[in-house]
Amino acid sequence: MNAMLNDLLSNIDWADIGLATIDTLSMLGGSLLFTLLLGLPLGILLFLTGKKQLLAQPVVYGILSFVVNVLRSVPFVILLIIMIPFTVLLTGTSLGVAGAIPPLVVGATPFFARLVETALREVDRGIIEATQAMGATTQQIVIKALLPEAMPGILAAITVTAITLVSYAAMSGVIGGGGLGDLAIRFGYQRFQTDVMVVTVLLLLVLVQILQMVGDKLVQYFSRR
Repeated sequence: MNAMLNDLLSNIDWADIGLATIDTLSMLGGSLLFTLLLGLPLGILLFLTGKKQLLAQPVVYGILSFVVNVLRSVPFVILLIIMIPFTVLLTGTSLGVAGAIPPLVVGATPFFARLVETALREVDRGIIEATQAMGATTQQIVIKALLPEAMPGILAAITVTAITLVSYAAMSGVIGGGGLGDLAIRFGYQRFQTDVMVVTVLLLLVLVQILQMVGDKLVQYFSRR
């Protein structure tokens, strides 16, 4: 049985698999952090400047919405290529984990911002009006009312974004972004090593499943509060 398994996995270098997995987790963690830091305020701003909202500004909302829509409409593989000069300027390289994070953030931030905007729109209007009646400022309404009430939806948005970033990180292997995607392309596809391809895909599936389970648990917990 062991001999058969060794034959099936003859091209597998577990040290390379381990390093590629660490690189993928690093890309996911770094890009998700920056996506949350940029996307959450952008989503809140989109909500607040929308029609009939607290800071309704049609012009501002129209500009922000247009930029978000443009960035969301660009296929990520093309975005990777377009951003190479900017990525090199920012990080000094377009390869590896450092070279993959900027396009990952640019690709995921507008996606996450839209999800945040949608989650905030689902908050009961009566809660906003009640806090306004008590004399709360816009900042207090956002922090004390909107975000706590929208927390399950925001956590679900984070989960979806994290899973999207896993697929984006895998695609970054096209330009040498490192991680499991890079391993799958260089060895699984270009060298026809099917076992490498299968193992990398299985690891990505396991990662996605873990993210979904953790996200679902967090949503359930905050939904009961």
